[in-house]
Amino acid sequence: MNKLLVLGAGTAGTMAVNKLRPKLPEAQWDITIVEQQSTHYYQPGYLFIPFGTYQPDEVTKPTQRFIPEGVNLLQGEIDQVFPDENRVLLCDGRSLDYDYLLIATGTTPRPDETPGMAEGEWRKSVHEFYTFEGATALADTLKRWDGGRLVVHVTEMPIKCPVAPLEFTFLADAFLTQRGLRDKTELTYVTPLEGAFTKPVASAHLGDMLNTRGVHVEPDFMIESVDPEGKKIVSYDEREVPFDLLVTVPLNMGADYIAKSGLGDDLNYVPVDPFTLLSKEHENIFAIGDASDIPASKAGSVAHFAMDLFPENFLNHIQGLPMTQFFDGHANCFVESGNNKGLLIDFNYDTEPLPGKYPLPGIGPFSLLKETEINHWGKLMFRWMYWNLLLPGKELPLPALMSMAGKDTADLS
Repeated sequence: MNKLLVLGAGTAGTMAVNKLRPKLPEAQWDITIVEQQSTHYYQPGYLFIPFGTYQPDEVTKPTQRFIPEGVNLLQGEIDQVFPDENRVLLCDGRSLDYDYLLIATGTTPRPDETPGMAEGEWRKSVHEFYTFEGATALADTLKRWDGGRLVVHVTEMPIKCPVAPLEFTFLADAFLTQRGLRDKTELTYVTPLEGAFTKPVASAHLGDMLNTRGVHVEPDFMIESVDPEGKKIVSYDEREVPFDLLVTVPLNMGADYIAKSGLGDDLNYVPVDPFTLLSKEHENIFAIGDASDIPASKAGSVAHFAMDLFPENFLNHIQGLPMTQFFDGHANCFVESGNNKGLLIDFNYDTEPLPGKYPLPGIGPFSLLKETEINHWGKLMFRWMYWNLLLPGKELPLPALMSMAGKDTADLS
């Protein structure tokens, strides 16, 4: 009996077992997935909780609900992987053998990695919305907000969903305007990047949107520390940005067991072939979703498109055949811009977000790099698609690889 062990039942891990279980005969393959939490979280929904668009119970469902029959779900915390022994040790002492291992434990915010961030004012005047607990705590704080210096800050790239801090800024601008508090709020966006986003064309569009909304941008800000008593963030070049409310995106890192196991880079991401997701060091280990070091957005869409291609590669690999489905880093993200509007970006390893229509050239119905109401509703509709189509591993009528059809390349000239 061959053993496939999957670590993590988040987006990528759950999709993987749903797609692989029908393709791997139960008489020949035992599939086990290990997950620490009994609740599955719809993480894109965290963005909406602080503004009351979603309630906390709308982004949670039982983990077990999405695990297919014929897959063993073990609840437990991972202590260490012993790749030379093909074995995983759990914190409670259980030991699990494997023939093939899928690492899918994602990435998490680590405020403890920045001096002062998690001290004193944490969840008081210093908040994050990248966790369920953080988003709900921030919702309570925003209900009491009556004006002052609101700073939205990104510690360092890469981060899960790189457009989310921008979305929060746009939504905060609209939220405060609707409540008559925008004139009483100084809104600042602080980023380690040169501009609003990682890609030049999109950065120009998104930067203009920030300027139009009267948001001050502080670029190239490499944070050294948070001063919770003085209520300011300090950069390595000694710039200071004061705040009354700091909404930060802490350093994102992979799971600690990856470092303990000698499987990761400095941020605990597993180095893999970016086209096949196979470990660069171990022929029977793959890292999928946010757990890998591929140069793509750490976003649910990347996991979705990669998992559309992954099963065929995995089946070929276990037979000793070449993997021929080369993932191109395809990502697309709806960007909420406030006032029931949004825009869409579509890109991959080599091509940055460009204007145009998606998914049908010239028809859409979604517009790329343009604010529309249908983009906003597309983002809200995605929650239903996530629970009912993506996690169960059902096919969506969207190409896994990015297409240039429908994109306007004039901005590249």
